[in-house]
Amino acid sequence: MTKDDSKLMRVGELAKAVGKTVRAMHLYEELGLLEPRSRSEGGFRLYGPEAVDRIHWIVKLQAIGFTLAEIQGFVGDFQGADSGREATARVRALFTEKQSQIREQIMQLQVIENDLSEALTYLDSCQTCTDDYAPAACGVCDHHGHQRGEAPPLFAGLSRRSAGAAGGAAGTPSDDGKDKSKDFDVPVTVLYREGGN
Repeated sequence: MTKDDSKLMRVGELAKAVGKTVRAMHLYEELGLLEPRSRSEGGFRLYGPEAVDRIHWIVKLQAIGFTLAEIQGFVGDFQGADSGREATARVRALFTEKQSQIREQIMQLQVIENDLSEALTYLDSCQTCTDDYAPAACGVCDHHGHQRGEAPPLFAGLSRRSAGAAGGAAGTPSDDGKDKSKDFDVPVTVLYREGGN
């Protein structure tokens, strides 16, 4: 046995080294993403240190947003290309597309972050409000520098009551005699059940 062979790992040892399950190792191998370096005399797969790097590479690609099927696809495309130039061009096109998707996601997250910051700033001023007001009053608040109808969208959607809501709670008749529970696409009882209540 060579010095290099002493570093070989069986599948369980590899899984433990990378914090994955043995099943995940087998899946990577089935997809052609991982190959054992050799087999033991008993037929066990043996992996070298390069397998750890390979799995870390797979995990990083998954974190970026690639599915295992996509990784399998572009690994196959890369290996099946007629030249290195063609192979790298294929990978570059794929990475460029993913980068574009991630930049769009970042912009969407920045909008969400701004909405949250705006709502939190608004809600911070509510902490000095008196306990005399009911939650329903928050939808038309004009205290502590707030202007009616100018609550941030994330809070306004929670605090503003829908038209006709004053007629009664969901499931009770309003002034027009209409059962308010009929305004839901899903029966209120189902909503409670799905919410674990």
